[in-house]
Amino acid sequence: MSAESKYSLLEAKHKLEALCAYRERCSQELRRKMVFWKIDPDDQDRLLADLISNDFLSEERFAEVFTSGKVRIKRWGRAKIRMELKRKEISEYSINKALQGIDPDEYEANLRHLAARKWLDFTPEKNEYERRGKVYRFLTGKGYEMDLINDAIDALSGS
Repeated sequence: MSAESKYSLLEAKHKLEALCAYRERCSQELRRKMVFWKIDPDDQDRLLADLISNDFLSEERFAEVFTSGKVRIKRWGRAKIRMELKRKEISEYSINKALQGIDPDEYEANLRHLAARKWLDFTPEKNEYERRGKVYRFLTGKGYEMDLINDAIDALSGS
């Protein structure tokens, strides 16, 4: 362990357990925290292994909770969720499993709600083509799939 380390190994273990008990975390977040605390890389690996073996840290559980929250609260689409989970270095297996857990009815309801809200925001547009484009870009930014976006916009425009 480094002489400049902010915490001893045991103190760091208790702090990390408390962080994980408070809410789900990914290993990348914890590793960043340990780097900030100047914990030796070998000790970081040992601490992460200990957290996993004691079920404080689970990549699959994190991916499921993250996905659930983003769908329910932020109303994100699958593409944006996938991108964020990859950015957090979550395995493809865990990402796919989490995305399969999305309720299709809730997902479509979120898309239709966002599309309808944006459709009304862009009422004064000069023509429907510009309006459709703005709604399409907004929903693409939220991470929804093209075919679902087109269906939602078609339903709103009466096409």
